[in-house]
Amino acid sequence: MSSTVTGPHTPTALIIGASRGLGHAMAAEFLDRGWSVIGTVRDTAARTPLHDLADQADGHVTIEHLDINEPDHLAPLHERLAHRRLDLLFVNAGTTNNEQTPIGAVPTADFVEVMITNALSPMRVIEALEDLVSPTGLIGAMSSGQGSITNNTSAGREVYRGSKAALNMFMRSFAIRQAELQRAVVLMAPGWIRTALGGPDAPFSIEESVPLLVDVLLSKLGTPGLAYLDRSGQTVPW
Repeated sequence: MSSTVTGPHTPTALIIGASRGLGHAMAAEFLDRGWSVIGTVRDTAARTPLHDLADQADGHVTIEHLDINEPDHLAPLHERLAHRRLDLLFVNAGTTNNEQTPIGAVPTADFVEVMITNALSPMRVIEALEDLVSPTGLIGAMSSGQGSITNNTSAGREVYRGSKAALNMFMRSFAIRQAELQRAVVLMAPGWIRTALGGPDAPFSIEESVPLLVDVLLSKLGTPGLAYLDRSGQTVPW
């Protein structure tokens, strides 16, 4: 696999949730590898690291507005992007609750917020925008190793785990419905990374992690079907 673009076509990645953290770092990594990037931000009023990246990108970074929990935002975004050919659509979204609360004690509002943000909203985005992606492109979402039922040997983070397991199931159904196409469908388990969500005790930095994640995504381009992969490209058990 080549890590940079060498042909005449400049591929385009749409990264949902690229204002900061992992999403912003992924946008920067794709840009460094010769891609054009469309990144979405939730807050139109605030300047973000993605805006700084766009200022330095000579027109190769476009910023769009999307709150993934607002379904009414999707049709206007689709209309604005209808003239663009997307080679990759990746949904980077995630939230969590009090991590040590056992599931039976989780407030209903917290459960609903995590499930909508981590499972339902990413699928709404993918279903709404998938027709913009090349038939041989890639559609992906940020899952987690904690979405693996097989690997759950420690409990904790129960709503978060459940939301990512739900995302995995929904993406599996989506991939089955897409089986006649030649697209890759990827669930990414990035590992425990020092982000606002991952916290300061995580063992991996954004800087060391994101190039590995992008390597894995690029390695799956042109490989039809669903994969649930970690940062090394190894299959995560469902």
